[in-house]
Amino acid sequence: MQPIIQVENVEYTYPGEEQPALRGVTLSIEPGTFTAVLGHNGSGKSTLAKHFNAILLPTSGRVLVDGMDTADEENLLRVRGTVGMVFQNPDNQIVANVVEDDVAFAPENLGVEPQEIRRRVDEALKQVGMYEYRTHAPHLLSGGQKQRVAIAGVIAMRPKCIVLDEPTAMLDPSGRREVVSTALKLCREQGITVVLITHHMDECIDADRLLVMSGGHVIADGKPKDVFAQRALLESEGLAVPVTTALLQDLRAEGLDVQTDVLSVEACADTIARALQH
Repeated sequence: MQPIIQVENVEYTYPGEEQPALRGVTLSIEPGTFTAVLGHNGSGKSTLAKHFNAILLPTSGRVLVDGMDTADEENLLRVRGTVGMVFQNPDNQIVANVVEDDVAFAPENLGVEPQEIRRRVDEALKQVGMYEYRTHAPHLLSGGQKQRVAIAGVIAMRPKCIVLDEPTAMLDPSGRREVVSTALKLCREQGITVVLITHHMDECIDADRLLVMSGGHVIADGKPKDVFAQRALLESEGLAVPVTTALLQDLRAEGLDVQTDVLSVEACADTIARALQH
């Protein structure tokens, strides 16, 4: 199966900058998967994300989206129809005074028939759990609700892939959970490829794959439990492993025979309970 996104030896330097923000990045993302990209500010993760739908074009190397070279101008509309972007500030993506009008905005601009727009808007709002708010004013919603409306606006364009570029950076813990669970549901139930850019460890736990970036390079790539096992590497980058991982690794170091590759709080509690019974 062809990757939905293929990045081939990509370098990118911002105009006026001397140091590249991306340095020879090569990776591919398979359709229907949930990939989290983790790293501090300046690691290159958001720069990478903006290459996925041709907001940025490589200084060298190339990016293919569903087989289309993003550097070819003729592919631009199809690339952006294939990969939808959700950014960290939902207020910057909301353009209408009523929720359903906002979700309809992109399909209208794509020339979709009115009857089909109505169907897509209702479907998208239901998918993100915001259908009952369809006649509300977006500015009266919580941060998490606004971000879910922004996601619905992208879903209504029918992309194969959604890239969320630090979508929870401006949200409280409740809003963060809303957005991450919405993205996970879209991937698991609708088969939409999801790429989540974040600097929150706990948002990566349910991903199929975790990439860690530093200095424009991918420094770790694997299943979250395998990446989190590299605690020394992550801490050298100023990234803390999830609390559950740290606790289990510390208990094992103290001699308690616990499994260290479980990530959820429930699984962590279970493995500790089992170890204490022996």
